Amino acid sequence: MSEAAEDSGQHQCHNRPMCYSDDAIPPFPPIRGGAPEGEQLVLTSSDGTRFAAYGAHAESHNGVGLVILPDIRGLHPFYEELALRFAETGLNAVAIDYFGRTAGSDTRDDSFEFRSHVEKTTPEQIALDAGAGVAWLKSPEGGGCTDVFSVGFCFGGSNSWNQGAANHGLAGCIGFYGQPQRTEQLLDRMKSPLLLLIAGADFTPAEAYRKFEGELTRAGVEYETHTYEGAPHSFFDRTFKEHTAACDDAWQRMLVFMSRHRTPAAASA
Repeated sequence: MSEAAEDSGQHQCHNRPMCYSDDAIPPFPPIRGGAPEGEQLVLTSSDGTRFAAYGAHAESHNGVGLVILPDIRGLHPFYEELALRFAETGLNAVAIDYFGRTAGSDTRDDSFEFRSHVEKTTPEQIALDAGAGVAWLKSPEGGGCTDVFSVGFCFGGSNSWNQGAANHGLAGCIGFYGQPQRTEQLLDRMKSPLLLLIAGADFTPAEAYRKFEGELTRAGVEYETHTYEGAPHSFFDRTFKEHTAACDDAWQRMLVFMSRHRTPAAASA
């Protein structure tokens, strides 16, 4: 069984069958600029795979780009809206789908049976698709981003950390609710700093994250970590009003992390 299949079988997130329910809404960012623009995209990986994506352009772009790696549903509307929320902070973002090889690039509704497609993904294919997202952000169409980061949630959390070892030249990789065992084997190839945002009441035990931190330290990987005590898996959701403070803090930590790890020349431009 693939890692993706193993992951898809254990998602009972806050009494939900997956990370975010269909009525989940990304939290508002603390910095809200002008109205961003979004567009449906079809990107092409280096192996020729065409897959769906959603690009968001900041009204006043700060030069930063962000690849969003979703949960097991792929390019769900939650992540399209999240791309727009990130663009409100001044960066350009692209949310990618995982299933171009098995489900094509057509728009799907909430009845899409994603689980059988999750089982067919591989880390190598996900890295190719993330690389296409990076390339789009650096292109004129994506805004010519000078520094590109990744962020992911659940299945995408560890997928995001993994991109730091995929030779994309990422300035940093952020992951919510990721599973450490899906990244541990890549630490000797890790070239990007990591930000680990951990739900204290997640189904992944705290011991697994403590072990992961020790392995990161021994491997010499730069990282930051923060645990939101009592917060459930998928807490980064505006409908979880009881976790508003955690959402606000996570936003700040992401923005500070990206500001800190920008290249100095780009940050001062």
